[in-house]
Amino acid sequence: MIAISLCMIVKNEERKLANCLDSVLGFIDEIIIADTGSTDKTKDIAQRYTDKIYDYKWNNNFSEARNYAISKAKNEYILVLDGDEIIESIDMNLIERLINQKPKQIGRLLCINEYNRKGIDYKYKERVSRLFSKKHFKYEGMIHEQLEPYDNSIVETYNAPIKIIHSGYGGTLEERKNKALRNINLLKQALKKQPNDPYILYQLGKSYYMEEDYVGSSKFLGEALYCDLNPGLEYVQDMIESYGYSLLNTGQYEIALQLLNVYDEFSQSADFIFLIALVLMNNGKYQEAIDEFLKAAKKEVCKMEGVNDYLAFYNIGVIYECLGDINRAKTYYNKCENYNLAVLRSKKLLTS
Repeated sequence: MIAISLCMIVKNEERKLANCLDSVLGFIDEIIIADTGSTDKTKDIAQRYTDKIYDYKWNNNFSEARNYAISKAKNEYILVLDGDEIIESIDMNLIERLINQKPKQIGRLLCINEYNRKGIDYKYKERVSRLFSKKHFKYEGMIHEQLEPYDNSIVETYNAPIKIIHSGYGGTLEERKNKALRNINLLKQALKKQPNDPYILYQLGKSYYMEEDYVGSSKFLGEALYCDLNPGLEYVQDMIESYGYSLLNTGQYEIALQLLNVYDEFSQSADFIFLIALVLMNNGKYQEAIDEFLKAAKKEVCKMEGVNDYLAFYNIGVIYECLGDINRAKTYYNKCENYNLAVLRSKKLLTS
C-alpha cells in the first residue's frame, strides 16, 4: 500500500482536532503537525496521535507554513487537511491505483461544507486539490494558497475517492467575522502587490460574504468581474453566483438582472439557473422564475444541496401561494418532502 503523509498547519483547534485525526487513523502512514502559535490544548491533543509536532513562527503566509510542514514529511505523497475537516470516506486501494496511473497529477477531494444560517442548514459540495507528490508541487500565495508545479507545467487533476466534511463555515457571526477579518487584512496586502488580480478580488469578496457584509462582498466581486476571466474556471462560476446572492441580499434586484447577460456561459449549472430564478422572482417575473426553477430541478448535479430538488420546488410553491393559487402551492410544497420550511407552509395553508 502506498504511504501517505498527512501534513497540517493548526492553531487553537482543540475543539475539532481530535475528530479530524481520528478520521485518518488506519489510512495515513504519518501525521505532521505545524503549530503556528496555539494557546489552547491543541498540541496536547496532537501528541496523542503523533510525535512529529513542530512549532512554526507565523509570518502571515499560508504557503510558507504549508511548505514547511510538507518539508518534514518522509513520504513523497502528501494529503493536506485542516483542523476543521474530517474524512468521511476513503478508498485506499483506488487511491493507490490512481496515484500509480497519474503520479504527476493532483488528487481533488470531494468536500462537503456544512453550515447553518439563520436556523437553516446548508450543504455545499466542491472539489479541493489536496493529494499530491511533494516532488512535483509546492504551495504558492500568502493566503488561499494554491498548488503550483515546480516545472511550471500545466496542472492536471483527477477526482480522488476521498470525501471530507468541512465545518469551518459554521460558528457564530462574531467567530466568522474574526476569521474573515484576518483573511481580509492578508488579502488586501496581497492586492497591493498584485492590483486587479481577479482571484484575490474574488477571495476578498468571499471573505466579506462569510461575515455577511454583502455590500463589501458585492463591491469586490463586482470589481473582479471587470477582469479578463475564463468562465471555465470553477472559481469564476462561484464568483458569479456569490455576486448574485450579494446583490439579492442588498436589495439590488434590477442590477442582478444583468446576470442574464452571461446565462449561456453558465446555463449548464443547476446552481446558476437556481440563482437566475431567484433574481427573476425578486423582480416580479414570476412565470419566468418558475420556468427556471423547473430547469434547475431537471439537472442531475448541483453544488448547493437542494437547488435541483426541494429548494426549487419550495420557491415555486411560494410563488404560487403569493399568486393565490393555493392548490398548486400545496403540490409543490409536498414535492419538498421533509424540508422544514415547506412543511411549515403546508401546515399553515391547511389551517388557513
